[in-house]
Amino acid sequence: MTDTSLNQDPLHPPAAGAGWGWILAYGVLSIVLGMLAFLNPFAATYAATMVIGAFFIAAGLVSVAAGIAGKDHEGRGYAIGFGLLSLVIGLLMAFSPGTAAVSLTLLVAIWLGIRGALEIGLGARFRRGRGLMIALGVINILLAVYVLATLPWSALTLPGFILGISFLLGGVTAVVSALHHKKGAKPFAAPEV
Repeated sequence: MTDTSLNQDPLHPPAAGAGWGWILAYGVLSIVLGMLAFLNPFAATYAATMVIGAFFIAAGLVSVAAGIAGKDHEGRGYAIGFGLLSLVIGLLMAFSPGTAAVSLTLLVAIWLGIRGALEIGLGARFRRGRGLMIALGVINILLAVYVLATLPWSALTLPGFILGISFLLGGVTAVVSALHHKKGAKPFAAPEV
C-alpha cells in the first residue's frame, strides 16, 4: 500500500472539493430520472426489463463462447448450459417484456412474503423491539398479498416505482455529497466527528 501524500506536489496541492460539480450533475440527473420513473412507471418498468434482458443476452453469449472455446475446461458444460439459459431468459425479456415484468414482480412478492414471515418469527424471540419487528413482518406480508392480488397490473408499474425510489435516493445522496465535497470534505465520506 502506498501513501499518495508522498507523491503530491507541495506547491500545487489538489483543490479542495475538485470535481464536486460532476457529482452534483450526477445527483440532479438521478433525481430527474427518479421523478420520471414515478411519473411514468410503466415506461420505467419497460426500460428496466429491456436493460436486464440485454444483460442476460450479453452474459449468455459470453458464457456460451467461453464454454465452446474452453475445450479442456472442467466447467465447459456448465458454461454452455448457463449461457443458453441466460440467452433464453434474455430473449424472453427482450421480446416479451410484459411476461418478464410479471416474473420480476412475482419474485418481489415472494421475497416480501418470506421476509415478513422471518421478521415475525424473529420478532417473537425479541425482548425489546418485539412489536416493531412483528409489525414490520406483518406489513411486508400485507405488501406481498397486495402485489399478488393486483397482478398483472402491479407488474406493469412496481419495477418502475422501485427504480424511481432507487434513482431518487441515490440522487439526493449524490447532491448532498457534492455540496459537502464543494466545502472540502471527501466525496461520499462520512462526516468527521
